[in-house]
Amino acid sequence: MTLKKENKEFVHRNSSHCETGATANLLFHYGIKVSEPMVFGIGSGIFFGFFSFVKVADMPLIAFRITPGKIMKNTATRLGVRFETFTFKDPQKGMDALDRTIDKGIPVGVRAGLFWLPYVPASARFHFNAHNLVVYGRNGNDYLISDPNYEVPFVCPREDLMIARFCKGSMAPKGFMYYLTDAPDNIDLLPAIRKGIKDVCHVMQTPFPLIGVWGIKTLAKTLGQWPGKYEKRKALLLLGHVIRMQEEIGTGGGGFRLMYAAFLHEAAHITGDDRYLEMSKRMMALGDRWREFAADGASICKNRSPNGNNFDHLSDIILDCAAKEHQLYKDLWKIVK
Repeated sequence: MTLKKENKEFVHRNSSHCETGATANLLFHYGIKVSEPMVFGIGSGIFFGFFSFVKVADMPLIAFRITPGKIMKNTATRLGVRFETFTFKDPQKGMDALDRTIDKGIPVGVRAGLFWLPYVPASARFHFNAHNLVVYGRNGNDYLISDPNYEVPFVCPREDLMIARFCKGSMAPKGFMYYLTDAPDNIDLLPAIRKGIKDVCHVMQTPFPLIGVWGIKTLAKTLGQWPGKYEKRKALLLLGHVIRMQEEIGTGGGGFRLMYAAFLHEAAHITGDDRYLEMSKRMMALGDRWREFAADGASICKNRSPNGNNFDHLSDIILDCAAKEHQLYKDLWKIVK
């Protein structure tokens, strides 16, 4: 179909996570009204990986979501829409391509290094090179930015945006940009919902010790060993890293589970199957349980815990999360198989 804009002007909508927010906002611009949780669910965003051999600032990589970019790709495939994607070696050519596209009135999704965006407060900056935002216009060398993480849009100078789009390091964005080019006249959410859930159930139940519920169990076991393996300062640094990866990087482990609960709640209304409502309540409780771990762990890091340096207590919470998630994915599979 020929894409028709739902609105003459791009509508900025604040969201919980950058990739889901940018994807949902680009779809909404063309009248495809799916929520951020629906994008997260259809895109099979929920994940867990504990890769101790991969280091992030000398700390083990802990992932609570699938690889950056996969949510957008999965959502597009399952909804039958098409995003054109581009990367560039030459920063100038990358900026010129962006200019040509937005000058046609086409909003463009962009991947950028969060640290280099000038509107991000200094306290919130860190080196994450897979941050998603939407460029929806420009005034000369100033770009109009819809960053889903913030309540209002921003203006960003050309030089700063170029630096952010072509920064170096892990997951270097290489000027990655994307925009919607095609969509079916009618979108059926039912098969997309089922495919998204099936994918999550499969991955999260894969019997491999680094991913899914088995990866969660591995983290619990490893975390419980840190006080005996390392000096106190190193053990606390590792614990703080787990909490930061869970609660501060993107939406985090607890937040992603709350978003998935919202997706399951929407799925119940779209499909007319009330079993999803029960799954939603259980996932909501799991999000709260993960955040209980984060709160108790932060108390230990700050030496404020009434239980002292009790890593075994934290390990037990994570094991409880693993067991409950495993059963939830089993029950979800029964619904969609």
